[in-house]
Amino acid sequence: MVDFPTTLDEAIAQAQTATQAALTAGYTRLQVELAIPELKPMQPAYQFLPALANYGTGLKIFFTDAGAAALARRDWGEISHSIQSIDIAGARQTSVVEELVTPDDKAFLFVAPSSVEVFLVEQICNAAGDRPVVLFNPRLEDVGTVGIGYTARKLRERFLNTIEPCYFLKLLDGAALLRCYPSTWQVWAGTDENYTLVAEDPLKPSLERLDEIFMKNSGVQPSRPQSMFAGLERLLKALRQ
Repeated sequence: MVDFPTTLDEAIAQAQTATQAALTAGYTRLQVELAIPELKPMQPAYQFLPALANYGTGLKIFFTDAGAAALARRDWGEISHSIQSIDIAGARQTSVVEELVTPDDKAFLFVAPSSVEVFLVEQICNAAGDRPVVLFNPRLEDVGTVGIGYTARKLRERFLNTIEPCYFLKLLDGAALLRCYPSTWQVWAGTDENYTLVAEDPLKPSLERLDEIFMKNSGVQPSRPQSMFAGLERLLKALRQ
């Protein structure tokens, strides 16, 4: 049984456990998503690093631009992992991707890659082979960038569907969606003080499925938006200290 996290630290600890469990189970392409409004990924990504500590100098961390990579080098202090930025303009060339992924690399962590970099991320994942790749708070699907229809469908079939969402936390309007591998997807209803588990699904529930769940659990109503905001305040408390 997975408890609902009441602080950001608890959520990150769950994400670490879920990632390690998924790696042990043989998954090599993983996604960790803390879909919390206003959450900037730099500090949570640093707190998440112990989940991959056993890769030591073999862990390569990718940021989407040189400024973010430089900021991480400054703020994260002395770590054994390599921190690099992705040159979007040049890294589409195979030779450059081969420079980004070397034989000495053992695992890879992407911090907040966006849909602008999705095809580059795909190339790096392909070059990584069966070495673990973790996408931390990615934003890879944006119809304005990757398009709709055939192009988006092929991208999902070819790449996005190969990524296992080992940890997912999203705050909804008066509810929350949680997945912590190996547990199934869980739907929680928010109250003024806490969250109550109302349903579990083997697959990520759609919006229609969420509506159906709350209709079937009419005795457990989602909290008012202001109550949900109070829950968000608890989760973001660590960031404001």
